[in-house]
Amino acid sequence: MTTLGTNPAATGDRHASRARARTTAYWAASDCWNITRRILTHYQRRPAAILWQLGFPILSLLLYGYVFGSAMKVPGGGDYREFLMPGMFATTMAMGFMNTAVAVVTDASKGVVDRFRSMPMAPSAFASGRGAADLVVAACELAILALTALLIGWRADGGTPAALGAFGLLLLLRFSLIWVGVWLGLLVPTPEAAGGLYAVAFPVTMISSTFVSPSLMPDWLGFLAAWNPISSTATATRELFGNPVAGGGSWVEEHALLMAVVWPLALTAVFLPLAVRRFQRLSR
Repeated sequence: MTTLGTNPAATGDRHASRARARTTAYWAASDCWNITRRILTHYQRRPAAILWQLGFPILSLLLYGYVFGSAMKVPGGGDYREFLMPGMFATTMAMGFMNTAVAVVTDASKGVVDRFRSMPMAPSAFASGRGAADLVVAACELAILALTALLIGWRADGGTPAALGAFGLLLLLRFSLIWVGVWLGLLVPTPEAAGGLYAVAFPVTMISSTFVSPSLMPDWLGFLAAWNPISSTATATRELFGNPVAGGGSWVEEHALLMAVVWPLALTAVFLPLAVRRFQRLSR
């Protein structure tokens, strides 16, 4: 018996739409996992690749911490190495987008991306699979870097929950910049061109609060450094780790914890759709 006011055909259409949505979501997740597994398998066979990616941040950490550390001052006092470590964590997570870009353009130049596009796979799977794999690798890199920092005397004095929150913010920053890397990797023509992007990425990471407080810079440069998303994450993690914070008087520095969440969400909202759209529009 049909209930008064209901349309059996409309009800059936809704059930069919829900079933199709569940099927689409399942296959999108399955395709994402296959791409993720492929990338992680490559790292499993070449574990030195992760250590190679960590070479620069570990060298920078030792260089700035020991060679320049005795000459560096933290506004408000505090040990410079304690100030430096969270900044190095944030910079390492930020610079990781270049590794993503190089990996994506390498796959594209070898025809791997074209093979993926010829398969009946979800359009979002390439970007989401790369994002999931790079986040796993970033977590491993962060763990190795944190262990190195502990060995040279750095400590997180803010407590375990706060430290876990700080590491979560660092991975959130890396997650948001993955999509920048995927988009750039699909945009540039060759791996050599992607390598040239370091010339742009390096000053972006340097003009931040990683190594010195923005208050010690010229006013115009300090303004740019304070509003750098890397600075927000670095300052927020310093607060959570219980390390010295070179806070300034600007709004963005006083609300670093809030901006450490807002910046990554904004970057993801912009570049994730751009990366998926770029993948869909590639010429066959």
